[in-house]
Amino acid sequence: MTDAHDLPPAPRTTPRAVTLAVTTLTTALLASAAFVIPVPYAVSSPGPTRDTLGEHDGAPLITIDGTDTHDSSGQLLLTTVSVAGGPGFPVSVPMMVRSWFDADRSVTPVELVFAPDETREQIDERNQALMISSQEQASVAALQELGYEVPAALVVVEAMPGTGADHVVRPDDVIVEVDEQEVDSFTALAAVMEDVEPGTTVVLGVVRDEVRYDLRVETVEDEDSGRALLGVMINPEFDLPVDVDIEIDNVGGPSAGSMFALGIIDMLTEEDETGGEVIAGTGTVDLHGDIGPIGGIRQKLAGSLRDGASWFLAPADNCDEVVGNVPDGLVVVRVETLAEARAAVQAIGEGQAQDLPACT
Repeated sequence: MTDAHDLPPAPRTTPRAVTLAVTTLTTALLASAAFVIPVPYAVSSPGPTRDTLGEHDGAPLITIDGTDTHDSSGQLLLTTVSVAGGPGFPVSVPMMVRSWFDADRSVTPVELVFAPDETREQIDERNQALMISSQEQASVAALQELGYEVPAALVVVEAMPGTGADHVVRPDDVIVEVDEQEVDSFTALAAVMEDVEPGTTVVLGVVRDEVRYDLRVETVEDEDSGRALLGVMINPEFDLPVDVDIEIDNVGGPSAGSMFALGIIDMLTEEDETGGEVIAGTGTVDLHGDIGPIGGIRQKLAGSLRDGASWFLAPADNCDEVVGNVPDGLVVVRVETLAEARAAVQAIGEGQAQDLPACT
């Protein structure tokens, strides 16, 4: 046992030692806080993929009733992006730093991704609404690509201010004729409008409160396509000739539309169009069958390769982001329409893909 007088004397506390201790403690606390305090950035990374021809959690993604369907030996993968940094999913300093050095991730100021006053519930509701709308458009576009007639009630949502339809066409009017030509589907309306010169006045037949009216409407020009437009927003109520049901959880937004449409086409086509290949892709699809651009293409390319895809169908308008970012082992095909995407799947399945267009 050591007596008290044998212990060394306690060191004398100096101002320098106090300053050093306080500085060390402050630095440690700040370093610890950096691991938990969120930063104002969003991080995008490769999300999960889903086979539109297959099942998830024991349930098929696409179910079709009312006609025969056919199995496929391949896969058609829809692709997603996982985004952290919005409400409920904060980004820490370590996550942000790691993401800067990861080629498959991107770091963006959070205000460019999420509105500052949006809640997580509002974001989820918006994305779910976009997904539901994209599924309906994908179903219609796919059936029309296969030659089905898809009748629709062309219900007016509103007339666009400053157009010839303003104060002439009313919400809930149902468009039934244009210049005495019957329009009972969105395709029929588009076909009639193809022959109309922008600025021309057309006679629009509508049903309003069960009464038929003929309205004179001066058309306007679409800035993008140069086509004549009626100047109204339409919410078509479709009557699908077969029942198409798409079930998918935890995925929102419209960017899976093209892959849903290709999945429907493949299921309704007797030939095995994929030929056993794993083909991924992305892109919105509208009622005309046009494929539109999406966000997060780099992350979707990486997620596709990770999940076994050898091919990727990319919207033409995303090609500038694709060039220089294609991972080894993945071949990207440029597509502008659903018809082009279907032809690409067939060519890949037949082993005749050497002439398919690429992003350059």
